[in-house]
Amino acid sequence: MKNIFGPINSRRFGTSLGVDLSATTKQCNYDCLYCELSPAKTIQTQTTSVNVETIVSELQEHLSDEIDVITLTANGEPTLYPYLDELIEKIDTIKNQTQTLILTNSATLVDEKVFNTLLKLDQVKLSLDSVSEDIYKKIDRPHEDIKLSSILEALERFSKAFNGKLFIEILVVKTLNDKEDEVAKLSEYLLRLKNIQRVDLGTIDRPPAYGVEAVNFEKLHSMALLFDSSLPIHIASRKQSDGVQKSYTDEEILNTLEKRPLTQDDIELLFDNETQARVEELLVKKKIVTKSVGNLEFFSLSKNH
Repeated sequence: MKNIFGPINSRRFGTSLGVDLSATTKQCNYDCLYCELSPAKTIQTQTTSVNVETIVSELQEHLSDEIDVITLTANGEPTLYPYLDELIEKIDTIKNQTQTLILTNSATLVDEKVFNTLLKLDQVKLSLDSVSEDIYKKIDRPHEDIKLSSILEALERFSKAFNGKLFIEILVVKTLNDKEDEVAKLSEYLLRLKNIQRVDLGTIDRPPAYGVEAVNFEKLHSMALLFDSSLPIHIASRKQSDGVQKSYTDEEILNTLEKRPLTQDDIELLFDNETQARVEELLVKKKIVTKSVGNLEFFSLSKNH
């Protein structure tokens, strides 16, 4: 099962069966500081590719009704796979109720062929670590022919054209894209996008290729509060929490949820036991409500509180 891996139980996407479109070597148009793979020269086209029939045959062996998503990924960038359009069409004929998902760094959206191919998927997760040219180049280390301004324009167009579930992922690197002014720029840009299911705000959780550091959960939480409240921000990384839970009054809970909806995991990390009990009471009193956003359940302020 060289090209297929899993299934993996993903809290964000459900039970996922992975398809590695570059299983034997890293092939990417980025050389990100935080990548868990070894540093490698950036490329714009794959030099080693497996054929579609092999992937589909392996996928059929391991696909079942218990799989929520077939996740297209790679040791590198999956959209560099030259037969992506054909592969997606073949998968559509065998997937039944299972959804198709791709994890991409967004750079190839400037290619109209890739743009139109990704429109055929059920779910797309696009990475966007910065909207500032200098910070983007420091973190993502893109191929020299890639221009951030073109990616941002294409991403905005894609968000308006795509009919499936769209996710944005921002990976935070300490001292690089964790400043308030950078969050403000990201927030302003994200408000231009349409139909975003969820924005995942995470940090480094695997040994990185270069000597960079993660931020802790508390930093991610403070950053999340800086985004516009209309954006569906979700803190995706929890390994860096200092484990200190705090006490909040009813008013403080409501004020917090007014600024940013929280998941059950967020509440368990941020609130002490007494505060968590207050959350349950506020839920019973219907001062707060739960709602599902992009496969996750959030606690938020009731409109009638």
